[in-house]
Amino acid sequence: MNLLQWFNQHAVPFTLILAYIPLIATVVTTIVSLVLVRATLRYTESSDRSLALSREQFEREWAPELHIKLERLSARDARILVTNLAKISVLMQMVQMRKLSMAVPSVRSFLNEPLVGGTTWSEDLGKRLYACTGENYEGQIAVSITFYAAGRMYRTDWFRFQAQVRNNQLLQLDPVNISARRVRVLHSRNGSRITPPELVRDVVDAAKSNAAAAGSS
Repeated sequence: MNLLQWFNQHAVPFTLILAYIPLIATVVTTIVSLVLVRATLRYTESSDRSLALSREQFEREWAPELHIKLERLSARDARILVTNLAKISVLMQMVQMRKLSMAVPSVRSFLNEPLVGGTTWSEDLGKRLYACTGENYEGQIAVSITFYAAGRMYRTDWFRFQAQVRNNQLLQLDPVNISARRVRVLHSRNGSRITPPELVRDVVDAAKSNAAAAGSS
């Protein structure tokens, strides 16, 4: 009788425990799910950071980068040297020269010269230097290159040089500094314009005019 009475007394608690088992299982499942979701979010965030780092390294490795140098050859002539420091090849389109006191370039020379990565292109400036400086000038001049690379149009920053010209005699031509920024994208791969500077319109208009002239002939 004592055993039967004990079972009768504890029958309700056992029933309650059995009733709470699904609720406990649901709570445990919810906690485990939250832990898995948090772990998944951390893994996704880590993967995104790794992917962004890999993309940045790839872009830095294959980003175009040109170095410009002006070299004094004699009292009457100078030379421009453009070195492609990147792996990717470029197609140079235009050389611009200006005094720092001028807002727009005073000399623009259109090109169509390929430049393989790791190589240097050079050309004598001739009268173009004096067209920029004039017969007498002492101060800084700046040079920039516009070029195509991987279907995009880029422009380098302005490389500055200290020049001294007296009576059409080139007395000094020394570099002041190298470019502080990387090249800027002017046109994207699909042809949309990133920035609308005047130099881009000149290059595009010149290309259109040459194409129209070739078509009419």
